[in-house]
Amino acid sequence: MNGAVQFPLGLADLSFTASGDALVRRTVLPSGVRIVSERVPGARSATIGFWVAVGSRDEEPATFGSTHFLEHLLFKGTTSRSALDIAVSFDAVGGEHNAMTGKEYTCYYAKVQDRDLPMAVEVIGDMLTSSVLDRDEFETERGVILEELAMADDDPADVASERLFEAVFGEHPLGRPIGGTPDTIEEATRDAVWEHYRANYRAEDLVITVAGAVDHDELVRGVESALTSAGWSLTLEAAPVERRAAGAERVERGSPLVIVDRPVEQANVLFGVVGLPSAHPDRSTMAVLNSAFGGGMSSRLFQEVREKRGLAYSVYSFSPSYSDTGLFGIYAGCAPTKLEEVSDIVMTELETLASGGISRDELDRAVGQLSGASALALEDSDTRMSRLGRAEITLGEFVDLDESLRRLSLVTTDSVASLAADLASRPLSVAAVGTIDAASLDRFAERE
Repeated sequence: MNGAVQFPLGLADLSFTASGDALVRRTVLPSGVRIVSERVPGARSATIGFWVAVGSRDEEPATFGSTHFLEHLLFKGTTSRSALDIAVSFDAVGGEHNAMTGKEYTCYYAKVQDRDLPMAVEVIGDMLTSSVLDRDEFETERGVILEELAMADDDPADVASERLFEAVFGEHPLGRPIGGTPDTIEEATRDAVWEHYRANYRAEDLVITVAGAVDHDELVRGVESALTSAGWSLTLEAAPVERRAAGAERVERGSPLVIVDRPVEQANVLFGVVGLPSAHPDRSTMAVLNSAFGGGMSSRLFQEVREKRGLAYSVYSFSPSYSDTGLFGIYAGCAPTKLEEVSDIVMTELETLASGGISRDELDRAVGQLSGASALALEDSDTRMSRLGRAEITLGEFVDLDESLRRLSLVTTDSVASLAADLASRPLSVAAVGTIDAASLDRFAERE
């Protein structure tokens, strides 16, 4: 495989060999269902994911948190299976099953032995097509989700992270918390969540990805059988839903500074600016920049804040990306009395990066770290399955390990310096949780 392989929505069948002799096949059914598999030589297990390209950013104001609420409810029973039946199906074979709700998609997944893959297709397919959203279970799960939100609210780092997204993205839907808020969950109705389910869980929305020990033809037959048994008409033709528009969208900053006063032992502080969207041509450069700046134990932040001065246990940078925008952030947890000193060091390091870039040694080390981490991650079928899902839903192209390494090899010290200068020039938001002296952060938040 040379270069990325495009995944056109209108192409019914596609097959190619990726790095490591993995066979990737893709089928688009007439109903719009997309099935993508990656057969890995020597694998004895497989990870399967059922994806829909709807996340927290797609909710209406009256239904904030409904995507995550729905994720919980699909495990609570169908027209033919109880919640216990679903759990037993996987426990009885030593499999793992779960789900994740993101800002742009939801995925229901399982990892099983190769012989149990047909069962996983059948059970998860049943969950997605035939859940009943029982009213009593709805109320029970409301309590579970409120406890989940309470647990997250007890973690100051989680609270700071949510506040940072709100501060950076403002009124943009990406600024909303994935799980909603206690108020929106209390106000959620079964009928509203049911309408959300019926509007977004359709054949043309569905993407199924499998990696590991998988026979693609058998997988397609199993999917068709499971969906047909649920009453979905696979003969009714429909085009797959269009992918989200790619490209950078202008985002208005929500707030320069957000402080949440909490009587906790540490000050948890996050600095953030708008980052890069998923398909941005500089995303490999961003990966290298993030690695060198705050992505490992040899990174600048780790060395300057923790190793040389002992001011924090945890300090790092991160760069999530979405279809139309992204975020570049920095986190540090330290004693409240050290907050101003830590913040000074963090921002000084960012300014130094913006003005001077990184050295050749740092570039080589970052590329080596990312290359090795990418190769090791692909030992896990979960990672491969997720890569297929993101390729189909977000990027519209498949990038294998060889192509990823090639793109990393093209990153230069100059390109890192240019991106760093760009990021450092963007409006900065600061979010902090703890016993915080606002004066220690005001000057950073005043930067435009």
